[in-house]
Amino acid sequence: MTIHAFDFDGTLTRRDTLIEFIRYVKGNKEFLIGFLKHLHLLIMMKLGIMPNWKTKRIIFQYFFGGMTLEKFNEYCEKFAKEKASLLRKKGMVAVNKAVMDGDQVIIISASIENWVEPFFRSIASPRGGLVGVSIIGTKIQVVDGKLTGRFLTKNCYGEEKVRRMLEQYPDRKEYKLVAYGDSRGDHALLDFADEGHYREF
Repeated sequence: MTIHAFDFDGTLTRRDTLIEFIRYVKGNKEFLIGFLKHLHLLIMMKLGIMPNWKTKRIIFQYFFGGMTLEKFNEYCEKFAKEKASLLRKKGMVAVNKAVMDGDQVIIISASIENWVEPFFRSIASPRGGLVGVSIIGTKIQVVDGKLTGRFLTKNCYGEEKVRRMLEQYPDRKEYKLVAYGDSRGDHALLDFADEGHYREF
């Protein structure tokens, strides 16, 4: 079996979708105010003082904590439909080709699964079924139907991508892994793969 594992942000998209999603839901003014409030955290993250996952969680919680899951998912669906132009054409050609060849395709991303999945829902597997692509991403915590702003999983970044791959496909000898990425958060997965493609698209 061959598995094609694609990073999402920057690899299959032209911009970071967390930023784009916040702007889409909250508007440019609220987005700017929120990021200015957290500018010190972003600087600390860039300097390596604060971990990537913690900064992301604080920002995500600020913008979406308390929102109902129903409303959040509604925004995710609309975002994918209205922002399809974010996708890189060459990347999507590679995704579709792998699916049509009958290989397993995984989008493995630090982004939230809820807004990544709708971008790929229309890709059908030739073996049958509605979806030819599966998603491994960061999962969000929901309590009483509302987002807490916290994550159920570690941020799917760096070594966590390898751990999540092995969690779903533990027997490494059973498959050939072809991985695609564009940033330092993908290096661990690219090194783990039989065939790694860096900034392919």
